[in-house]
Amino acid sequence: MTNLAYFRGGCSGPWRIVSVEAVRGETLPCAERLEIVSCAVAEPAHPVEASSWTLKGVAGHARYATRRELDMLGATQAPLGRGEATCAALIPIRKSQGWWTLAQDERRIIFEETSHHTAIGTAYLPAVARRLHHCRDLGEPFDFLTWFEFAPEHAAAFDALVAALRATPEWGYVEREVDIRLAWDPAASRQAA
Repeated sequence: MTNLAYFRGGCSGPWRIVSVEAVRGETLPCAERLEIVSCAVAEPAHPVEASSWTLKGVAGHARYATRRELDMLGATQAPLGRGEATCAALIPIRKSQGWWTLAQDERRIIFEETSHHTAIGTAYLPAVARRLHHCRDLGEPFDFLTWFEFAPEHAAAFDALVAALRATPEWGYVEREVDIRLAWDPAASRQAA
């Protein structure tokens, strides 16, 4: 079963958008709040007129990870939705055509053996939880949407994590990246329920 997630920036949703920064390329339109809707196959039926933007992706398997890496991540990564994780980041990324013309094994070498992507991310577990959504094959403007959650006291660690990843050779292939920071708004989440 396909697990689609829709990230909608607009006027409603339990996450308050704190900042939107274009790291590379163009940004996204301004929005006050973020709503995340997950569904099995197709777009949910409720209207989206109030959305400034909608991004969708499929939460799927890790494409470049080995069994050992998957086992390590599974043993150390915290689940999403923890009560203390009231800070979040949505980081949509599009890589260059040069990245996609590489063979899978060539991308793996850059991703892990040269850039040490998994090792960098693992250093920040379990403080930072994440889920990767693939969207390239859906015709979306980004290739990946990465959702991160962390407690306020781990905000500096999250900043260090993204800075370390952006300093790797892999990031030479990124042509568009937007960094959206969010804060959980309990009042808004109660109103939506």
